[in-house]
Amino acid sequence: MARSTARKRALNTLYEADEKGQDILSLLAERIGQPGAQTPLPDYAIEIVRGVAEHIAAIDAMLDEHSTGWKVKRMGVVDRNILRIAAWEIMFNDDVPNMVAIDEALSLAKTLCDDDSPAFIHGLLSAVSADAEATEVAEQPTEPSAE
Repeated sequence: MARSTARKRALNTLYEADEKGQDILSLLAERIGQPGAQTPLPDYAIEIVRGVAEHIAAIDAMLDEHSTGWKVKRMGVVDRNILRIAAWEIMFNDDVPNMVAIDEALSLAKTLCDDDSPAFIHGLLSAVSADAEATEVAEQPTEPSAE
């Protein structure tokens, strides 16, 4: 199954947990154990949901830090969870290039959100990406100069 589809399925799970006020991992366990009418969750969707649940405090803090005027709690549920998925990929999943995470988030936003959301999501994720890249560069060990 394509990663794009897995992201959409992860978004559905995160959205449902958010709307119900349910613990993300308990809902994920339910969806894995009893997929209902849907096909079982793809492995990458499970990885995303677990990753977001594990790092939600750091993800939300990063989004809050770079969002002007809209804290995570005030964002629409769909927007908030699209941002969480992409931020997790940017911050914690080295297998996905940052631009791919942003493009995939924009694709979801264009089909599921209002007209203003894609620009907001793009700007916020670009700032998160720049911050994550700056942090990676700062954490790189420097080699002693050969003098």
